[in-house]
Amino acid sequence: MTKRLPAAVLWDMDGTLVDTEPYWMRAEIELIREFGGSWTEEDALQVVGAGLWDAAAVFQRAGVDLPADEIVQRLTERVREQLAQHGVPWQPGAQALLKSVRDAGVPTALVTMSIRSMAEDIVAAIPFAAFDELVTGDEVAAPKPHPEPYLTAAARLGVDIADCVAIEDSPTGLASATAAGAVAIGVPHMLPLDDAPSDVVWPTLDGRSLDDVAEVAADAWTRA
Repeated sequence: MTKRLPAAVLWDMDGTLVDTEPYWMRAEIELIREFGGSWTEEDALQVVGAGLWDAAAVFQRAGVDLPADEIVQRLTERVREQLAQHGVPWQPGAQALLKSVRDAGVPTALVTMSIRSMAEDIVAAIPFAAFDELVTGDEVAAPKPHPEPYLTAAARLGVDIADCVAIEDSPTGLASATAAGAVAIGVPHMLPLDDAPSDVVWPTLDGRSLDDVAEVAADAWTRA
């Protein structure tokens, strides 16, 4: 019997598709030091997976005397500079899994709290047509962990979110995906996912294929 495929596979970006978190941390440290503050790795972890405007409020409380929009713009541009200088740091196995999904004709969307300009930089670096839709942090009213980003992706693709699989690396992202009703695969990166809502946690995407994604979805649909 042929395994039922997801109606779509929905991808987080930072930390899931690409390892850009060190770039973000460097940008955050530089910005906060400019205003006389300090920013540690522990501080940085509290905003992993969060919406950029939510993170901007954290930076303002840490002493960055700028409007939220300017904070978001400056951080994003600094990360984009690092991407241009050092290249896109792909997460192990991410491109291969994405390619297997695309080759099977399964629709895909990138669901990221980064803004569209940066998401487009990442997508442009992928050597194949990777995504049917992009949902970005500057396009939604409520960021992750709210379900809106994933519900928006499913609506744009014209599919039922309950028939979709989301791949995420953070508790915030998994909360968004599961609240929306997607089957959720967690792949930990900067933060542990022990207590995060998910259908399964994989240590890495390396070696994974669409068959593995379909198996997780089938198990979740059987339990539903």
